[in-house]
Amino acid sequence: MRGQFLEEKAFKSRTIFLFGAISDSTAADTARRLVALAADSSAPIHVLVSSPGGHLESGDAIHDIVKFIDVPVFMIGTGWVGSAATHVYLSVPRERRVCLPQTRFLIHQPSGGAGGMATDIAIQAREIVKARERIAAVIARETGRSHEQVLLDIERDNWMSPEEAVDYGLVSRVIQSRSDLTDLK
Repeated sequence: MRGQFLEEKAFKSRTIFLFGAISDSTAADTARRLVALAADSSAPIHVLVSSPGGHLESGDAIHDIVKFIDVPVFMIGTGWVGSAATHVYLSVPRERRVCLPQTRFLIHQPSGGAGGMATDIAIQAREIVKARERIAAVIARETGRSHEQVLLDIERDNWMSPEEAVDYGLVSRVIQSRSDLTDLK
């Protein structure tokens, strides 16, 4: 009963919580909420993100649905925003990407657990390289960094504080409270 009450309150406040690892079920749940909120009203949707990342293609699904709906979405980083969660976070224009003061960000290249026959391992390696290029292109486009620079920056784990993330172009600004969202368009 309490869970349903909280779900209704979150829906009425047009807020989605993307917490924990990103998986197919997380992506389906988030996409369902985004589409439902977009159908309900043209008012902005706020997505609070605290996630280490997870399955890249599940992050892709959320990223694409955010761009697909015709309602403004604001990403609010909290806790940590890493890996595939950063990819989701970058689905909105920079002016709609904010974070709370204690947020940490992580960008890096994708990893995989290739196994099986040599031919299958070679196929998986090619796909990981393609994913790395695609991720670098998104980060470059959304931060204003060059593609070559981003490839260097994601070679290893690249952790950023909120201030470093602002300097890098991941975040527009650090906010303290919900009232700081009122002047965002």
